Amino acid sequence: MFIFTLFVLFIFFILYKLLLIVPMREVNVIERLGKFRAVLQPGFHFLIPFFDRVSYKHEIREQVLDVPPQSCISKDNTQLEVDGLVYLKVMDGKLASYGIEDYRRAAVNLAQTTMRSEIGKLSLSQTFSERDSLNESIVREIDKASDPWGIKVLRYEIKNITPSRKVIQTLEKQMEAERRKRAEITLANAEKAAMINLSQGERQEAINLSEGEKQRRINEAKGMGQEITIIAKAKTEGMELVSAALAQEGGNEAMNMQLKEQFINQIGKVLHEADVSIVPAELAKLEGFFEGMEQVTHAVSANSVKGAR
Repeated sequence: MFIFTLFVLFIFFILYKLLLIVPMREVNVIERLGKFRAVLQPGFHFLIPFFDRVSYKHEIREQVLDVPPQSCISKDNTQLEVDGLVYLKVMDGKLASYGIEDYRRAAVNLAQTTMRSEIGKLSLSQTFSERDSLNESIVREIDKASDPWGIKVLRYEIKNITPSRKVIQTLEKQMEAERRKRAEITLANAEKAAMINLSQGERQEAINLSEGEKQRRINEAKGMGQEITIIAKAKTEGMELVSAALAQEGGNEAMNMQLKEQFINQIGKVLHEADVSIVPAELAKLEGFFEGMEQVTHAVSANSVKGAR
């Protein structure tokens, strides 16, 4: 019974060494008598017991390795502490096993040295503004150097860029000065805009006043023109009526009589309103004299007509 049990255990041991199931997430490197034989892909495989053995197992999924913080010096001699993440994937299990001792540690160390070298090419401000280009440069350099290791560096991401305490204090002072500068510029622009608006308002006010004055003068000129036109028209009509009246019988006598009356009236007004009398006051009685003369003339004319009859 004991021998049978030993035989069954031996059979199971042989089967365990004979059969190999490789998971989907990895590949196995097989050595036969200490020499590389094959890289087994995920699936079911047979091995020769005591001759074949699994020497290395590699993860074929994308791996994320943490790059610890390290001190770097920028182009403008600023001390920085930088850390990041490197993403890689095993592409060749044989090279990952025999090309280098530990590809993970080698990739992290290479990422550190490459990052230090690339940051030394940039100034402090560029390390913050050109982070994407910095990541691409680091990936390109690491991937070129790690090609013999059978791995592929997919991307690199910088997590933190931390300047030293003195640099942070200097940056804070610089930012405070920049904020003050922007505030002064903003106030100056506001004052400038206010002065511009005020001058534009005064200019528009002056324009409006001048336009109003211009329109007032135009209206007055139009009114005066219309007034002159009406007066001229009235005088013209009056002259026409006078001419028509003169053309009728007795028109000249009436005209003479009217002129005499106006002359006498005007002389009377002048003598009445003037402070100094130059012409004798009896001149104002000429109206009665002329009236008497007119009546005498009419009487003489009437007698002459009767005697002729």
